[in-house]
Amino acid sequence: MKTGRRVSPSWRERLAQPQQHQVKPVPVAIAGMKVGQLMLVPTVRQIDQFIRGIAPGESMSTQALRAALAGQHHAEVTCPITTGFHLRTVAEAAYEALQAGEPLGAVTPFWRVLDASAPTRRKLSFGEAFVQERRMAEGLPD
Repeated sequence: MKTGRRVSPSWRERLAQPQQHQVKPVPVAIAGMKVGQLMLVPTVRQIDQFIRGIAPGESMSTQALRAALAGQHHAEVTCPITTGFHLRTVAEAAYEALQAGEPLGAVTPFWRVLDASAPTRRKLSFGEAFVQERRMAEGLPD
């Protein structure tokens, strides 16, 4: 019997959904961006792939990640709101994969981007301790 209730996709399913990035003018001044600047609206897979390229023992702030992604796509800035949503999806999907038995080396090392100042870190369903432990294990400052 159907209840009419829709089941939300898992984090890994959200990560796998096809999307197309956009480069468009910033519509309103927000988060240090100016109206008219070319802004990348990234896909979750772009965020995931970028983080996978960060070497063990190295870290990057979300601001640096946004700047690097913008440069790769001939934009001036990257949307901070979309980036934050996608960082959470990447982190939750990686943790979900670990819980399903995937080895640590096979998941996206999201902890290399989420230091203690990252707002996304406080929103994770599994808490901040895992991120802090992974950062410590790689010798990264928190």
